[in-house]
Formats: sequence, structure tokens, C-alpha cells
Amino acid sequence: MTMKIEFDNLLEKLKVERDELKLKLHLASMEAKEEFEEADKHWDTLKNKAAEIADDSKETSEEFIAKAKIVGEELKEAYSRISKRLAD
Repeated sequence: MTMKIEFDNLLEKLKVERDELKLKLHLASMEAKEEFEEADKHWDTLKNKAAEIADDSKETSEEFIAKAKIVGEELKEAYSRISKRLAD
């Protein structure tokens, strides 16, 4: 095989790989963005619950605090998934 043919083959393989990576990056960023937007809704819920818990004039039950902690843990897991997706 001539040097030019080898180079052309390499170039074509790299082009295909580059195109595949671009597509994967685009899809990953779209998925990450969608998941972040969904997580942001949980963030708003958690902030509201935290404000209610911090408000001494309102009585908060153990059950209410436990539910807020669950939302917080779900949010933590979502942020972790998003971070991993962006790191890949």
C-alpha cells in the first residue's frame, strides 16, 4: 500500500470516529441538560422545604423533614449522574 492510500484510510477512519464522537457529545449534552432541568425542579422544591423547616414560626414534623431529606438525596444522585455524563 502506498503512503498516500494509508494516509487516506487513516483520515477516513478518523473522520468517521470524529463524527460519531460529535453525535455522542451532542446527545449526551442534550440528555444532561434535560436531566439538569428536571433536577432544578427538585432544587426549587428542596429550597422551599428548607425555608419551611428553618422558619421557627412553622411547626415541621419529622415526616416532613424526612421527605425533604429524600428529595435532597434524589437531587444529589441526579447531580452525580449529570457530572458522570459530562465527564464521559
